[in-house]
Amino acid sequence: MTATQRITRADLEAKFAKLQGGATDKVADARQKLITAATVGGLLVVVLAYFLGRRKGKRLTTLVEIRRV
Repeated sequence: MTATQRITRADLEAKFAKLQGGATDKVADARQKLITAATVGGLLVVVLAYFLGRRKGKRLTTLVEIRRV
């Protein structure tokens, strides 16, 4: 652009749309990765809690033996 040309509304709108389009693509990629990571992390926490609870339950279980006299 030369110094004598004016910046029009259409020029500004086109530039903002170009900037927003690039940002929108990056956000969509990041959102998908975040959802996947959160799902895997949540599943890992549930499985870990299950196995730790199972182990603790076995360790604290009392055996009661009944004998006939």
